[in-house]
Amino acid sequence: MLTIGTVCVKIAGRDAGKQCVIVEEAKNGFVLIEGAARRRMCNVKHLEPLGRIVDVKNGASHDDVMKSLGFEVKKLVIKKPSEKPKKTVKKKA
Repeated sequence: MLTIGTVCVKIAGRDAGKQCVIVEEAKNGFVLIEGAARRRMCNVKHLEPLGRIVDVKNGASHDDVMKSLGFEVKKLVIKKPSEKPKKTVKKKA
């Protein structure tokens, strides 16, 4: 059975081939994954365990999971919107 902290590779869907970590266990064969793949519920049939377990808490954040996998955490930089150019009125000659 897959437990919290198990490192897996997603083998189906849009994120196929990307590493992820199981963050929460859910009912009916679904788990919550996070990592290089998007954070989402996933069927355990779509995961291939790598045999490695990392130390993450139940419901860990994206930054914690990426650090435990050894990936660099990218900081999101939000740019402030620039001012709109002011309209100038041209005088007719």
